[in-house]
Amino acid sequence: MAIVQIQMHQSNSTKGCALFNLGFRPFFLGAGIFAIVSIVWWMLIYSSHSFVQIHSITSAQWHAHEMLYGYSLAVVAGFLLTAVKNWTGIQTLHGKPLMGLFALWVGARVLFLFGTSLMLWAAIVDLLFGLVLILSISQPIIRAKQWPQLAVVAKVSLLWTGNVVFYLGYYGVLQDGMLYAINGAVLLLVSLILMIGRRVIPFFIERGVQEKIKIQHHKWLDITILVTFLALFINEIFYRNPQLTPYLACGLFLINGYRLYHWHTRGIWRVPLLWSLYLSAWMINVGFLVYGVQALFSIPLVLVMHLFTIGGIGLMSIAMMARVALGHTGRDIRKSSIWLVLAFIAIILSLLFRVFAPMLDMQLYSSWIFVSALFWILGFVVFVWIYTPILVKPRVDGAPG
Repeated sequence: MAIVQIQMHQSNSTKGCALFNLGFRPFFLGAGIFAIVSIVWWMLIYSSHSFVQIHSITSAQWHAHEMLYGYSLAVVAGFLLTAVKNWTGIQTLHGKPLMGLFALWVGARVLFLFGTSLMLWAAIVDLLFGLVLILSISQPIIRAKQWPQLAVVAKVSLLWTGNVVFYLGYYGVLQDGMLYAINGAVLLLVSLILMIGRRVIPFFIERGVQEKIKIQHHKWLDITILVTFLALFINEIFYRNPQLTPYLACGLFLINGYRLYHWHTRGIWRVPLLWSLYLSAWMINVGFLVYGVQALFSIPLVLVMHLFTIGGIGLMSIAMMARVALGHTGRDIRKSSIWLVLAFIAIILSLLFRVFAPMLDMQLYSSWIFVSALFWILGFVVFVWIYTPILVKPRVDGAPG
């Protein structure tokens, strides 16, 4: 089983800037900063205090695109450029090539801040970034002949295809392209989390708790979850049969919940870097349940999507970035900053105010959105404050990377 190996050596730190030594460094830092900037910008647009012009798509679709294909894909890029190096033993992008890839991502995000006035240039740069990323992670896997790892490349390629669909929808080439692209990206990112989480979360738990445990893996369970999720994805994107959705989504909740139950051990609640990952995995699972009963209880789809995106993608990504960055800079993963707890709690509160508070009182919907945004911004401000020096400075053990 391929996993992200964490090295924990301690020695004297070296001097200089190491931002482009390995993929996780610029993309984790960029994702953290963009998570703040994008939501601040979105709140200005939402409250009509921004002069940004958005045409042919709604402002909500603009916001969704940037959080899914902007923020989330940056986290994916940083993680995979680092993980593929560990899986294959082959160096991934670093130095000037990595700087160039990161510049493409930054360029697309900056162009999008102007709304849709520079959409053509934004589309070109954005799609070029995704294409180069796919090539960058697939080449080492192919050279190492680790063919099973191409499943990860396939999901990233589907995300890139979804981005193409978004732009085709914007230009009127594909009807409802934006809707397909946004809903598809949420499910694809959740699928990617299920795949990678299955590999790394049990590994992190086994090595992060004080007690000695061994988490058992059941291949039949993994295959059942994969097949059920694939059926849900195909139905929601292509067939849209409302009668199938409750059975598939609730079935996924039950079988994935069974797997998460067997991952649990009491020791994780003493380690913020573990309970944040585990809680996020459960938020995704609750998302399956709510998705399944959405029609029965008349729950707005936007709330279900934010359960996946804030509770699942948001909390999982900030926790994963925090864990991976410590390990891959030679730091002790058991000695994370005490302020990280504040970041995790802030994201959880953002979820509660964005998803569950509106379920109780929709009359204050706009207020809940602003409160949720404030907690999201707080969480990532804390993350950026803690991790900027960690991501910029060389490894403390003097090793490369």
